Amino acid sequence: MLHIREAVVVEGRYDKNALSQVVDTLILETAGFGIFKDRDQMALLRRAAERRGLIVLTDSDGAGFVIRSRIKSCIPGQYLKHAYIPDVYGKEHRKQKPSKEGKLGVEGVDDSVLAALFDRLQVRYTTQLPKDPITSYDLYAAGLAGTPDSKQKKKKLLAALDLPEFLSTSALLAYLNSRMQRDEFLTYVDTI
Repeated sequence: MLHIREAVVVEGRYDKNALSQVVDTLILETAGFGIFKDRDQMALLRRAAERRGLIVLTDSDGAGFVIRSRIKSCIPGQYLKHAYIPDVYGKEHRKQKPSKEGKLGVEGVDDSVLAALFDRLQVRYTTQLPKDPITSYDLYAAGLAGTPDSKQKKKKLLAALDLPEFLSTSALLAYLNSRMQRDEFLTYVDTI
């Protein structure tokens, strides 16, 4: 597994799942064309890009290039790196038929192809992993997940962090681990 500093943005959850088998970093989704309507998600991408750098990894089909273009128009180029899936024809396992253009996307290409993309980009590798990562139990213990009033508490935390209100718990966990250590998180939660 590659441990990299930059965050990566992909189109959807299947892309995110495939990529998480190759890289250990913050992986964000555009929800496909949802990025055109969701200002909060674009603001999240912009903040991640400014703090860590952002690698744009969309499918190499027409839709992927439209999404990539939207991100390029909203985030300054000095914060972006672009990774391109090579033209590999075939059908993704979960789909009944190939895409309109017949090309595999992020979810369909082999892990070795994805790893090679990051090598070519000259990403900033890191061997330093969080010493004491924030876990889903920490979110539960803080009342942010799995408790009767967790929805309100999580919403308050998301607002304090200037994050979209519909951010999933797993995405919140990944974001928190990219920004702070466990002890910092526990202190921060006590202050809000």
